[in-house]
Amino acid sequence: MAGVMQPAQRPIYALGLRLLAMVAISVMLLLVKLTGEHGIWLPETLFWRQLLPGLALSGWLAARGEVGRLKTDRPLIHARRALIGGLGMFLTLGVVQILPLAEATVLGFTAPIFAVLLAVVLLGEKIGAWRWTAVLLGLAGIVIIAGPDRAHLPLIGLATGIGAAFMVALISIQLRDLGRTEKPVSIVFWFSAFCTPPMALFMLWTGLPHHDLAGWAMLCGIGATGLAAQLLMTAALRYGTVASVIVMDYSQFGWATLWGWLVFAHVPPAQTWIGAPAIIAAGLIIAWREHVRGSGAGPRAPSA
Repeated sequence: MAGVMQPAQRPIYALGLRLLAMVAISVMLLLVKLTGEHGIWLPETLFWRQLLPGLALSGWLAARGEVGRLKTDRPLIHARRALIGGLGMFLTLGVVQILPLAEATVLGFTAPIFAVLLAVVLLGEKIGAWRWTAVLLGLAGIVIIAGPDRAHLPLIGLATGIGAAFMVALISIQLRDLGRTEKPVSIVFWFSAFCTPPMALFMLWTGLPHHDLAGWAMLCGIGATGLAAQLLMTAALRYGTVASVIVMDYSQFGWATLWGWLVFAHVPPAQTWIGAPAIIAAGLIIAWREHVRGSGAGPRAPSA
């Protein structure tokens, strides 16, 4: 838009912001795993994960007199996105309560692979040799990590992790459509607004009296780190492109491995260390090809 100053590109600063976002996400997933061991039901954790950032975001907009930014002409599309996104969040946070943090995290990196396959099925995109190679490489990584031994990676956990990645990929297709007409802040707000009330119903069964100070601290920490991650990722994309900062996303595997070792005394087996680089390489190839395809092709819909 004419007359609007675009923020100057600061690639190193953007990389730092994206790295901090991955730290925040890894801490959030650590806290989710700890709440499960603390006896807090996952639906209740999801409720506070959505409610606290939603309240913070709406309060911030109200203080700035910018509540009008939340106006939308597509409430049904937001509701559909919330339905799919809520299921995706349930699987994404649920898998860390089933699997070790490192394995749960690396399975999440398969989302770009499913995004490519969904683009073929739902959008009719033509996929070239590079992206097909990345898909096959990523699938090989899953097979290696799964391995013949179910002791460290039970089938239910593997299915949940793959299901979570598939839902994230499906959500990315939805966000591509919403991004044509909606502001990012509106997308985030309406996701919380539609997801929180159904999740609140679970509070009738779980209740609140069983929480101690540690439980409340973990729930507040999940909301705070989730919101921090969203803000940091948004800020990173103000000062750098997706292609320039996405490499930092894979640092989350290192943080998950570190927290798993420090808190749960878990060290990933050899097959995880072999399969994880294959999945990460597949994601980087897909990101690179998306960047090449998008260069000089005009504005593209934002993603989250």
